Amino acid sequence: MLELNAEKAIREIGNNIAVIAGPGAGKTELLAQKADFLLRTGLCPYPRRILAVSFKIDAAKNLKDRVRLRCGAQLAARFDSFTFHAFAKQLVDNYRIALCEPLNSDYSIGPGKSSPPASITFDDLVSLSIELLEENYYTCSGLQQTYSHVFLDEFQDATEAQYSLVKEAFEDSESVLTAVADSKQRIMAWAGAMDRILQTYTDDFSAEALTLFQNYRSAPKLRRMQNRMIQLMEPESAIDPTDIQGEEGLIEVLHFSNANAEAACLAERISTWLKRGVSPSQIAVLVRQQSELFAGALTDSLSSKGIASRNEQKRQDLTAEPVVTLVLDFLRVIACQSQPSAYERLMRIALLGVLSDEASDRRSSQIQHFLAEQRCYVRSASFEPSDILSWERIIDKFLELITEPVLVGLSTTYQQGLRMRELLKETTESLQEELTVDGNICNALDRLSEINAVRILTIHKAKGLEFEKVIILGVENESFWMKKKSDIDELRRVFFVGISRAKHELLLTYTDLRPKPNAFQGLWKDHRTPQKEFLSYANQSI
Repeated sequence: MLELNAEKAIREIGNNIAVIAGPGAGKTELLAQKADFLLRTGLCPYPRRILAVSFKIDAAKNLKDRVRLRCGAQLAARFDSFTFHAFAKQLVDNYRIALCEPLNSDYSIGPGKSSPPASITFDDLVSLSIELLEENYYTCSGLQQTYSHVFLDEFQDATEAQYSLVKEAFEDSESVLTAVADSKQRIMAWAGAMDRILQTYTDDFSAEALTLFQNYRSAPKLRRMQNRMIQLMEPESAIDPTDIQGEEGLIEVLHFSNANAEAACLAERISTWLKRGVSPSQIAVLVRQQSELFAGALTDSLSSKGIASRNEQKRQDLTAEPVVTLVLDFLRVIACQSQPSAYERLMRIALLGVLSDEASDRRSSQIQHFLAEQRCYVRSASFEPSDILSWERIIDKFLELITEPVLVGLSTTYQQGLRMRELLKETTESLQEELTVDGNICNALDRLSEINAVRILTIHKAKGLEFEKVIILGVENESFWMKKKSDIDELRRVFFVGISRAKHELLLTYTDLRPKPNAFQGLWKDHRTPQKEFLSYANQSI
C-alpha cells in the first residue's frame, strides 16, 4: 500500500517532481515502480528511454536490477541507470570529437593529473560533458529526444558541477524530471555537495514538492530512535512518537575495556547470527572513517572464526561493475561447489545477442563444455591455485570466448577508452591480494563477494543501503570528532545515516582503550570517551 504522495509521484507524467523522503521511505522502490508504470503503459513510448542518475555505482545497479525484476528484460533495456560520472562519460564518448580539445579514442581515466587528449580525471568528465552541452546544440538536443523521463536519485548529495550538468541537459526541455532526496542524509558536504539543492532544483525546474513520511525499513524501536534525532535535526519532519507502535527491533549499547575485547565479542555475536541463518551480506559493520584501519581487530577476529569479511572501502565500487561481476561469477562456477546463482548470471550474459533457439542451444553447449574443461583443469595437479598468473590465463580465455562486443555491451562506460581494461586489471590485483591471505580461491572470492561476506564500511559508503543487523563501531568523541562546534549538525546527519541502515537490530559500541593502528597516519588518542549525545538516543529507546 503506497502513501498518497508516493502514488502521486509515480503517476505524475507531465510535471517535474521533488520527492522529499527519509530513510526507509522507499525512494528507490518509488523510482522502480515509476519506471515500470511508464514503460508498461507506453507513456515512455518506444524508442524513447528513461534515464536514472545516482550518486553511487551500487545504487545505480540496485535501481536497474529492481526495474528489470518488475517489468522484464525487454522493457528494462530502455532504462539507463548511471552514476553522474558514468552518464558524463557516455556523453564524452559519444561526442568527444566535438570537444574544443578532442580526446583520443583510447583515452584513460585516472586519479592523477589531467593530460588531454590521452588522459583525464573523473572530475574532468563532468566539466567536459557540460562543455559539450553548452557548445554543441546536437548534444543537448539528442539527449532530450532520447530521454522522455529523468530520475535523480539521492539528489541531496549532488555537487554544483553535477547540478549544472543536469540543468544544461534538461532545463526548459520536454523531459520530465523526478528527483528524490532527504536533507537529513546530506553528508557529502565535505565532497562539495551543493547547499539547498532541492530548493534550487524546485525553483529552476518549477517542480512540485511531495513529502513521504512512512518508514518501511526499520522495526518500531529503531524508528523511535531515529524519530528522536529527527525531532532535533528537522522538527517539521518528526512524527508523534505515539504513532510508532510496537516493540519489535533490538538496540544495544556495548561498552568494552579495549578494542580486542570489543572485537572478540562482536565476532562471537556475528558468528551466532550466521548460525541462525542470517545472510553474511545482511550484516554490516559501520565506522566513521578509514574502515580498513579502524576495524582491523574485528577483521582478524572474524578471520580466526573462518568468517569472511569484505572491506567495502576498497571493493564496493569495483564489484558493482558488470564486467567484474562476470569474471567473479566465472571463477566461482569453475572453482567452487554449487554456485547456481553465479551460473545463471554467467549464462544470461553469455547468451546476449543470440537470436534463435538453435543458436542459443549451440552457444549454451559451447559455454558448458568450456566450463567443464576449466573445472577439471583447476583441480588437476598441474594447476597452481595460489598463483594469480594461473587464474589470469583462464580469465583471458573466458573473456575471449564471451567476445569483445558482448563485454563492451555490458556498460556504456566500456565503449570508449581503457575503462574496461583498467577494471579487469584492478580485478586481478584484488584477487591476488585476497589469495595472499590463505591461497584459497573460494575464500578469496567470498571476501570479494557482496553476498558471502560480512560488510565493513564507512557510514558514507553505507548510504542508500540497508541491512538486517548493523554494528556502529566506536561511538566515541575521538571517532565522531568535529573541528568546531558548528559542525555538530553535519556530525548528527552522519550518525543518523548510520543508525537508519538497520532494519531489525542495531549495536553501538565504545571502548576505553583503542590503540593506534600501525598504518594510521595522523593524530590518534588511545584513550577514548563515549559520545554521550549519540548514545543517549539509543539508551532512551532500549
